[in-house]
Amino acid sequence: MNEIEIRHTLQEDRQYLVKWLQEPGILRWFPMHDDREIDDAVNLWMGYISQGAVFTALYKGVPCGMSILYLQQYKKIAHHALFAIIVDKDYRQKGIGTCLIQEMIKRGKEQFHLEILHLEVYEGNPAILLYEKLGFVRYGNQKHFIKDQGTYLGKIFMQKNL
Repeated sequence: MNEIEIRHTLQEDRQYLVKWLQEPGILRWFPMHDDREIDDAVNLWMGYISQGAVFTALYKGVPCGMSILYLQQYKKIAHHALFAIIVDKDYRQKGIGTCLIQEMIKRGKEQFHLEILHLEVYEGNPAILLYEKLGFVRYGNQKHFIKDQGTYLGKIFMQKNL
């Protein structure tokens, strides 16, 4: 995995996140619907750069994935964080998602003093297998969470104690 490098995300990486979210079919796994909503989500991701909570994966020097820790601002819940991750379709199955999640776990514990990482993933998402492999366990679900062109998908909640 020495071909993979994880670094803090830069504002210039915004273009990659937009590109990856605009890939055909990817929005099946994200709650956004159109370019306006993608832009709003990207603005939110980029807002966490100043906290050091957004990470970009490089494969042989090429940006190929990104993850974010949605850090909680309130002290009583600052011990846990939701995260999101995306990997360019051309770079999947190369260990990039694993490296990004491992970096979030490491930074979460060491830098942000997190005790729990949690995620929300839609039914049928192939990334569920990766999350389970990395020790995330299911703790709930919400049926009919997404309604896209008349089809419903449920949301699965997963977490890992750090």
